[in-house]
Amino acid sequence: MFFGSIPALVTPFAAGRVDQAIFRDFVGWQIEQGSNALVPCGTTGESATLSREEHRDVIAAAVEVASGQVRVIAGCGSYSTAAAMELVRAAADVGADAALVVVPYYNKPSQAGLAAHFTAVADASPIPIVIYNVPSRTVADISVETLGEVAKHPKIVAVKDATGNLARVSAQRISCGTDFIQLSGNDDMALGFNAMGGRGCISVTANVAPKLCSEFQKATREGRWEDALALQDKLYPLHAALFSDASPAPTKYALTRVRQGFPADLRLPLVEASDASKRAVDAALEHAGLI
Repeated sequence: MFFGSIPALVTPFAAGRVDQAIFRDFVGWQIEQGSNALVPCGTTGESATLSREEHRDVIAAAVEVASGQVRVIAGCGSYSTAAAMELVRAAADVGADAALVVVPYYNKPSQAGLAAHFTAVADASPIPIVIYNVPSRTVADISVETLGEVAKHPKIVAVKDATGNLARVSAQRISCGTDFIQLSGNDDMALGFNAMGGRGCISVTANVAPKLCSEFQKATREGRWEDALALQDKLYPLHAALFSDASPAPTKYALTRVRQGFPADLRLPLVEASDASKRAVDAALEHAGLI
């Protein structure tokens, strides 16, 4: 269902507004370069700063440009279960294939609360759910046992795992079953993640290097581990540089280097990447052969 290189798309802004023309062109480029699915309105897309109308329109644009060529997994998370349910329904209404629903942040629910949250969202959802576990941002961490419990729900089909703990892949295969889809949320760990049973990566780096990321993922699927390792070595400095300042500021700067006319604008409280971060990005782009 979901596999390979899946960019967590940035949202281009110009003069304070979402630039739909640039976004649509960007989505088309991602598909041409071999991306296997798309995630609009995730954390990298600055979803927390989007209005409900903007959120819906960005997802709708991704769906329209994708036109069935690749699947669209719409970011739909919230710390409020009712709000997450509303976002999932809105994404389904404009044609999204699935919803990415983050572990509720800030309010630190218990494991029982997390199970109840995801079950309620899945019960109300007309489309499949991908759970997003990123404890570095949410504080709460859905445990292996709780994930195994909610994975029994027919609508909960995958996890984006950004725990940074590779052992989770094996533990979750045992808890959730080998058919449950595990996607890495960390570009720098995607090689080991796939070797342990992962199916792909919801990627920040694929915004900037979609072809290389797609080739890397294809190599792992085909068991060409030496090729995958060579691509990992080529991409690793970029994986690091894109988090050398608050994300997605370095990614938007990188896109100005590889996509003519791409805006680097962010919405507060995020600001442009530091000079040191820009230098790191430039060096990484050169290392990868992208500039």
